Formats: sequence, C-alpha cells, structure tokens
Amino acid sequence: MLDQIKGLHHVTSMAQDARTNNQFFTNALGLRRVEKTVNFDAPDVYHLYYGDEIGTPGSVMTYFPFPKMAQGRPGTGEVGTTVFSVPQGSLGFWSDRLAALGLGGLKAEVSFGEKRLNFSGPDGDGFALVEVRDDARQPWTQGGISEDHAIRGFHSVAMRLRDEGATAELLKFMGYEVAEERDGVKRLIMPSGNGAHRIDLETMPNIARALPGAGSVHHVAFAVENREKQLEVRKALMDTGYQVTPVIDRDYFWAIYFRTPGGVLFEVATNEPGFDRDEDTAHLGEALKLPQQHAHLRALLEQHLQPLEA
Repeated sequence: MLDQIKGLHHVTSMAQDARTNNQFFTNALGLRRVEKTVNFDAPDVYHLYYGDEIGTPGSVMTYFPFPKMAQGRPGTGEVGTTVFSVPQGSLGFWSDRLAALGLGGLKAEVSFGEKRLNFSGPDGDGFALVEVRDDARQPWTQGGISEDHAIRGFHSVAMRLRDEGATAELLKFMGYEVAEERDGVKRLIMPSGNGAHRIDLETMPNIARALPGAGSVHHVAFAVENREKQLEVRKALMDTGYQVTPVIDRDYFWAIYFRTPGGVLFEVATNEPGFDRDEDTAHLGEALKLPQQHAHLRALLEQHLQPLEA
C-alpha cells in the first residue's frame, strides 16, 4: 500500500465560455483565480485555475473552456460531483446567495451525517458544499465572501461507477481506507490527509456511460509532496499493471496520468513548485502565462483569447 498520496491536488473540468466560468468561480463562489494560462495541447484554449490565496493543493479547481462546446451527458465512469468544504453554520448564507444568483439544482440534504447543499454550475456541473467543523485551511476572503462563510478547499469528489469494486481496490492501494457505506455510496478517506481527503464511490449498475463535454470533469488529480515520491507512486502503479504516462512538466507541478478500471482519468501531481514560480503571490492569475513551447504565439493568443473581465 502506498503512503505518498495526501488527498486531492486539483480537479480539472471543461466549460463552454471562459468569461462565464471565470465570473462563476471568482464572483459566485469567491475563489481566487491563481493562474491564467493555456491548454498545453490546444493553446487556443485557456487553462484557468481557481483556489485559495496561493493555489494550495487540495483547493484548486481548473478548467478548459472550449468555446461553444456541447454540454456533456452525465453518466457512469466519471466524477459526478465536486464537493467543497465550508464552515459550520454557513449553508444558509450559501443557499440564499446561490438562489439569488439564479443557480440551478439547489438541494439541501444530510449525507454521511454532514449538512450539504447541492447545486449546478453554469454548464450543468455537479457541485456541493458541505459544512465541516474545524477545517483549519485558510480561505481566500478578498473575493467578497467573509471568513465565516468562505470555501476552505475541496471536501471530496464523488465518482459514479457501474461497479465500484476495482476502483475501491485501487484507492485502497493508493492509501485510502473505507470509512463507511450508506445508501449505495462507499466513502473512503485518506488518514492524515490534506483536508481534501475523502472520495465517495456511487454505484449505478444500470446507468449508461457519461458522454464528456462542457460541465464534465476531465480528470481528478491526487497530491504528492515532490517528484521523488511521484516516481515511487508511478513505479508501484506500473508494477501493479497500470499504464502510466511518463512524468510531464506542467510548469506549476509535475504530472503523471492513468485510466482507472471504472473509467475515470487519474493524475498524480506534485505540490512543487507551485503557482508563484513565475508570478508574485500578490498578482497571481492576472497576467497570461504561456508554456515555453507556446511563448512564440503570445501576440496571436492575446488577440484570439476572450477577455475574462467584461
């Protein structure tokens, strides 16, 4: 069993409009845009990162906004819900706020003994807020939301699977433990995790596979401290039979990817070097940062990419 993984690092999804996406995360949810760059494989598409003040692993939601992309069809083999942690007693504030902004899918419930508010993003993305007692992670409070209510980072992700067996075994190999099972949902937790250390597996044997599109999660990334620990994880996964990519330099972290038995794409990402490697913390996410291989396209991209602020 591995002990290098500490919980979630980031979740990456797809959207159909960059400006709408930016406004939703920075205004409605009050997160900080910590990076404005482009898709390594499609530089005419933004890659936008949102999180806490410095983009701490476990707080970072990222997006590829493909202009006019068709909406995805929910189903199995994907992350169905991305869940954020908020302070106890704050869901009333959030319910009023999200309703006033006209967001859909608002539904309050109790799950695993936790108060929870489900809601939909601009592209039908599945989100939820869960009240967590004593989450010590520092929130970003300059987005218009006070510390009493502000998002602390991820709480969990929920994966929809036709059969959770092989994915549960993989997560246990990665260091997660089964905490409990209720109403067809198995919760796994990472002991001594980073706060974003819960995974829910929802078994839906009769539901068709998801069709990816806007509002779909592209992949979920798990955090390791450094490149040395990442290589240990890569070797262990390959020795177990997984097809794992070589290490890829993503400028702000190093990444490896592999497909899970249930169909979800997993990444293992390093906590180093972080988003302040090429930008002062006070100005994170302001300037368009380009990977070295796309630097020669700057003039063209600045003309082509949609301005994020209206």
